[in-house]
Amino acid sequence: MGRTLGLYGLAALGEIGGCFAVWAWARNGASAWWLPVGAAALAAFAWILTRSDADFAGRAFAAYGGIYIVASLAWLGLVEGMVPNGRDLGGAALCLAGAGLMLWRG
Repeated sequence: MGRTLGLYGLAALGEIGGCFAVWAWARNGASAWWLPVGAAALAAFAWILTRSDADFAGRAFAAYGGIYIVASLAWLGLVEGMVPNGRDLGGAALCLAGAGLMLWRG
């Protein structure tokens, strides 16, 4: 489980970083040089996700979703300077509980 969570954390950095690169270019006027960096980050995200221990892609993607939501809120606070509100944190907790339930092999 620890290995999978670590991989999901790395995958989240790749996905969020890649998407943010496109956001920075399209919405914030950043240089087009952000686009190949974003594409590389998104490719890394996809590859890293395949390294998880899940037996099926759909289950890996679904469980990863909870980690992605938490990582996105961390990005919101650390990179964008906006503190997540109570609804953000409550929703993230619910999603993380769902991801844990999917990953649990009792």
